[in-house]
Amino acid sequence: MSASGYSLRAQLVESLTHIKRPDVPLWVVLRNTLAVVVPLGAGLATGYPGVGLGISAGALDTMFSDQPGPYRQRMQWLLVATLVAALAALVGFTIGGHLLPMLVATAAFGFFGGMLVVFGTDAARVGMTSMILLVIAAATPIPPSDALLAALLIGCGGLLLTLLAVAAWPLQRYRPERHALAGVYTGLAALARQTGDDENATPALTDAMTSLQRTLLGRYRAHGRAMEAFTVLLELAERIRLELTAMSALHAADSLQMRYREGAAQVLEAIAHALETAEPPQQAERLLETLRNDARSMPGGMATHLRALDGQLAAAVRNANWAGSRGELRAEAEETQLPRTLQSGSVRAMLRANLTPRSMAFRHAVRTAACLSAALLVSRLFHLQHGYWLPMTTAIVLRSDFAATFNFGLLRVVGTVLGLVLTTALLYLAPNSPWAHLALMALLCMAFRWLANAHYGIAVAALTGTVVILLSFDGVNSGVAVTDRLVSTVLGCGMAMAAYLVWPTWERGRARSAFAEMLDAYAGYLRALALPGQYEAQRETRSLVRTARSNALASLDRMRAEPGTPENLLELARALFANGNRLARTAMALEALGEGSTLPPEMNRFVATCADSVQSIATALREHRVPDALPDLRAMQQSLLVPLQHTGGLAEAEPLARISDRLTDSINTLAHVLRRAQPAAGNA
Repeated sequence: MSASGYSLRAQLVESLTHIKRPDVPLWVVLRNTLAVVVPLGAGLATGYPGVGLGISAGALDTMFSDQPGPYRQRMQWLLVATLVAALAALVGFTIGGHLLPMLVATAAFGFFGGMLVVFGTDAARVGMTSMILLVIAAATPIPPSDALLAALLIGCGGLLLTLLAVAAWPLQRYRPERHALAGVYTGLAALARQTGDDENATPALTDAMTSLQRTLLGRYRAHGRAMEAFTVLLELAERIRLELTAMSALHAADSLQMRYREGAAQVLEAIAHALETAEPPQQAERLLETLRNDARSMPGGMATHLRALDGQLAAAVRNANWAGSRGELRAEAEETQLPRTLQSGSVRAMLRANLTPRSMAFRHAVRTAACLSAALLVSRLFHLQHGYWLPMTTAIVLRSDFAATFNFGLLRVVGTVLGLVLTTALLYLAPNSPWAHLALMALLCMAFRWLANAHYGIAVAALTGTVVILLSFDGVNSGVAVTDRLVSTVLGCGMAMAAYLVWPTWERGRARSAFAEMLDAYAGYLRALALPGQYEAQRETRSLVRTARSNALASLDRMRAEPGTPENLLELARALFANGNRLARTAMALEALGEGSTLPPEMNRFVATCADSVQSIATALREHRVPDALPDLRAMQQSLLVPLQHTGGLAEAEPLARISDRLTDSINTLAHVLRRAQPAAGNA
């Protein structure tokens, strides 16, 4: 087996130096910090520091459940995290002094907390919170009556954080929805400015569109009248993206087309600004009028797309004027639902489907349960000072894939060392006053919340100082606490990595399935396009394509970061992904072309045959075999040209001929890539 060229040194350097742009809004950082600092300050001022400490700890542990999204979604996840944190703390405080019951509890919380990765990152955060609170509370067992009071204080911290997170709900009811839409229309403006000469370019806005669809149409959606305008804007964004993709495929009158696209980009940016500020889109209206005047000089070959795009931009401007609580629609909004292809199944069904050793979630749950219990046992047997940091670090570092476990472990060790130096220096320079220490803790807490998604190592350095200063209010010596934390962090990271390597879940064993699902989605999309008038099916399958493509890209990224991935498998994944992108763009151009007219029956039959061919390739990929002999798509495509010209004339036949050629080439290339890779994969 040939190695993938994986380099531990390169992985170390990339993990330590890669810094993303912080994406947490300032007001989120401030309200989270207030929820942590204000209770402790009030406790110090009133002479009840223990009460303030408990509430602050609850807010700190539930902080990362305050994520973007509709207010209902945000409130529900925060309340769930609060309830789970309080329950875990109650269990830890009550049985923390008994080793055997605690080992059972850590195994149970570790397993069920690990299984929550099935339901996404928000649920996984709740599971992690429960494990952290369990082992922290178990370090100081107290009588049941006191345990109940302490758990209630931790719950109050979560409730305070929830209150601050949804405080703007009555005043700015639709702000999350408006901001999500503004982000997508800003992305559309960037798409409009892209040149159209790269047929293999990635379809734009994949993740943003899927996230927006869940925000507007998912189970947590708002129900006000403005939601009709939001829903219309969502569908218009889809249509605008299709038209821009179709225009890129024309490769005609490039200078004139780019001038028009620049004008369209300015209109889209003005719409995004109006959505962001909840103001009337007056600037967008002026820019749209200018764009219409310029469009008169465009050649006739683009007339169809220009008319469609012009109408969509006008509708977007009109609906942007109605979006938000300031411009509620007068008509009652119709109820909308998330497309069936994106609806999640029942909780019981999803858990049952993943209760198998073949499931990534199940393997992660077993690893977490075993590792958390082992870390607790080691801390108790060796009587480690502040030993709860050992199982806590294990719970935080151990992830469901190798790359994330490696990165989090490395950055946590480095961040803890930085935090040791930083906290020691800051405490030495700061006045020896509880209020000065509280102000210092507030700054570190803000830095942690703001940088957690940008660079985890730097964020951990800030978190180290935050926790050490927080514990100093409970009488824990800051110098000893930092040293103990460093030892436990290194040991916990080592245990997490060892647990993963003992029973790994390598992405290379699951990658074919992810890419086969992507091709399945493409086949379904083409099949829907071959059915005249099935606009709802086209919308649903297009949504499924976005999700499947995102999953395939994530699989490819995980394989790149894993040692021992065969190079031929990486090459196959890259080739499938690149040619799949080309196929997706061609299908989007076909949908845009059929937007205002009915495709000829010959074209529909050809597209249906293409769908069957892609499905056959997906099945072969999933079954690790060479694809069956496909229909002669090139001969079928050539035979299309004459009837297409007779049906609609040369001008109408030319775009269909170009699209059918690209479909044929994309599918034949996918089959060739798989046939070429299959012998090498068999040898590997």
